[in-house]
Amino acid sequence: MENSPTLPDLDLAGRTILVVDDDRINLRILSGILKADRYVLLEAESGETALEIYAKSRPDLVLLDVMLPGIDGFETCRRLKQLYGVDSAPVIFITAKSESDDVVQGLAAGGVDYLPKPFKPKEVLARIRSHMQSQILVEQQKLLVDQLSKANAAKNRFLGMAAHDLRNPLASIRGLAEFLSDGTVGQLTPDQLDLVKTIHSASQSMLDLVNELLDVATIEAGELKLQLEPDNLAALLEKSVFLNNIEAAKKNTRIVIAAPAEPMILRIDSAKMRQVADNLISNAVKYSPPGSTVTVELHRRADARGFSVMDQGPGIPETERDKLFKDFGKLSAKPTGGEKSTGLGLAICRKIIDAHGGVITAHNLPELGCEFRVTLPSSP
Repeated sequence: MENSPTLPDLDLAGRTILVVDDDRINLRILSGILKADRYVLLEAESGETALEIYAKSRPDLVLLDVMLPGIDGFETCRRLKQLYGVDSAPVIFITAKSESDDVVQGLAAGGVDYLPKPFKPKEVLARIRSHMQSQILVEQQKLLVDQLSKANAAKNRFLGMAAHDLRNPLASIRGLAEFLSDGTVGQLTPDQLDLVKTIHSASQSMLDLVNELLDVATIEAGELKLQLEPDNLAALLEKSVFLNNIEAAKKNTRIVIAAPAEPMILRIDSAKMRQVADNLISNAVKYSPPGSTVTVELHRRADARGFSVMDQGPGIPETERDKLFKDFGKLSAKPTGGEKSTGLGLAICRKIIDAHGGVITAHNLPELGCEFRVTLPSSP
């Protein structure tokens, strides 16, 4: 039989315990027992006094007698939880009763344990050590989480600054490559034209990555600000389909839209929603074989509106579903025309849809391909 896991041996000297009991003998007994671990002890003889001392001293743990003059121990514990919530110190009840109803009532009031009278020194020390050590570990975990959050924020600031500083030079390189390939400064030889096209393609891929990194840094920093205004989702999708068809034609792929006769007006951030539509449609083209048809379809329910993008690609392997919508979550499927993929696009889409209070899902179609479905709440 395996040994049970144990808490690490942490130094508990100097940790503060508030002992609440109206019996001076009990206070002296507990004081004598707890000296062994060098705790700092505070004493109170009523629930009201305990609340006052707690507010001033914020002890690490409370030993609380059930039977007290004025408000009893259960009510004192409830008030501590109401006042300090999850930050309140653990409460261990002291009781001469060990009936299950009393134990249940103490736990329901917010207590974490109980000590029966008469006290057994080894049991008292063991129970208090266990809760004190658990609390220290929780505090260390909170500190680590805070440090990680600060490091993540610093990383996002660095990404944002780096992406912002790189975007303009990359856009200039791409623009100059277009300028050269147009023959404005003179006719290029075939070899020179191939080099310029390679420069243009590489700079465009880098610019796409930089823009997506900037989007991720902005979203993770909590700086995604939506400009919600009524807009026609159907018209927005029609524009996206029209422009993406120009690129899709290079693969002999066709994008069709089944739009409703009437407009679909929703309160959305049009630019961000257009970014989602462009990403889903371009992905569908990217992962479908040449000569495919990508279908965009709007749908409506009584409480929601949205759209779907359906492709004729290989679908999503069941073993890779957990990678969808995650930063840099690339699947094993490869673009069919040599296109580049950063693995950030779907993650950004999900964050934008989440900010709209909507949902984005993906599932494989019965015969071939995959459907990405966006569902948004209907405008009030």
